[in-house]
Formats: sequence, C-alpha cells, structure tokens
Amino acid sequence: MNIAVLQFPGSNCDQDAFHLFSSGLGLPTSYVWHKDTSVGGADLVVVPGGFSYGDYLRCGAIARFSPVMGAVREHAERGGLVLGICNGFQILCEAGLLPGALIRNSSLEYRCMTCELVVEEAGPAFNTRLIGKRVSLPIGHGEGNFRIDAAGLERLESNHQVLLRYAENPNGSLSSIAGIRNEEGNVFGMMPHPDRAFERFHPSQDGLVVARAVLSLRFPEILRESA
Repeated sequence: MNIAVLQFPGSNCDQDAFHLFSSGLGLPTSYVWHKDTSVGGADLVVVPGGFSYGDYLRCGAIARFSPVMGAVREHAERGGLVLGICNGFQILCEAGLLPGALIRNSSLEYRCMTCELVVEEAGPAFNTRLIGKRVSLPIGHGEGNFRIDAAGLERLESNHQVLLRYAENPNGSLSSIAGIRNEEGNVFGMMPHPDRAFERFHPSQDGLVVARAVLSLRFPEILRESA
C-alpha cells in the first residue's frame, strides 16, 4: 500500500504525517506538492495539518482550489482512502468532500492539549473492536469548532458518520464532534492529531491504532501485521 502526503504552502505537519506512516507503520510514503495534478498510485491520501496559505480568508478556503485537490476528489470518487488531519479536515470540508464546517473555538483561544476521545461505531474502519472505546490524541487548533445544520447533524448521526467525540469538549463543537467520515465511508476527517501520538515520547501511541483502522478499510492485513 502506498501513502501520499500533500504539501501546501504553510503546511507544518506534513513531515509529522509522513513520519507516522513511513516510520511508525513502515509503509511506502511520498510527498505530493499542491500544484501537482495527480496523487500517483496512492492508496491513501493524507491532507495534513498546518496553516495552508496562512489560513487567509478561512482555514482551508484557498487550499481547496489547489490543483492537487481535483486529483484528491477523483481519488475519493474512485473509492480511494482520504484522511484529513486538523487543517486537512478543514480543507476537506471546504472542498465539499466532507459535510459541515470548522469555525473559531467557542473560547476564542487556541487550544493545545491532549484529549480523551470516545470512539463511535462508524462502520468497518472505525469501531471499538479495532480501536477500543477511547483513545488519547493531542489537538492544536484555533478553529476546531465543528458546525452543521440540524438536518446535517441528523444525517451524520443516523448514518453513523461520526468517528470521534471529545470526552470533554475543548472547542465548543456541536455534539462534541471531533471527527467524521463521508457517507461512502472512505473519506475521514478529524481535528485531533494521530501524527503526534505514536512515538514512545509522545503522550500516547494511539495514533498508530487510528492510522491502522483507516487503512484496514481496504487492507485488513495491516491489523494482522500489528498483532
């Protein structure tokens, strides 16, 4: 399996994401520049955290127009896996690949901490059998307050599209939502950083569990390899 990590001007977690998959999981991983028009032979495209284009206008609002996002959309429409982390989650929402929007934290403060997250039963990739009932992952964002209208929230809940919820809500997100997936189940977005939770010196190694769960949707053997 091949992993592609996107790079935008202002990205600052692209190397973290690269390291998670290349060193943490030992998988072939490469960078894809924002002006590229192909994601190559990637099985999973990772849209990393950071401040793409300096977060001008809105977080992710400029990155959604980068040439590479057309290739990401085509990849997703073919059933390919996409994972957006923090700013990557914001970009996927701006691009319409995930529903909802991320706005300023209710505190109007940047929140940087390790959070306990409740794992939801959100399809074959995200379930407590694979991940456990709770994980511990860091956050670092000023605009992580997930919003969606009442009808959209009902769809997310009824279709089991919510991946993670905050045990204690740090940013005011509706229904304590920390991560969601699309209806088809192959595009994932989350504000917490699995790429900051896999080394022995990190606050936890739960990022490895989350990354394997995403990949297991297409490559169940990755779970056997981790046993």
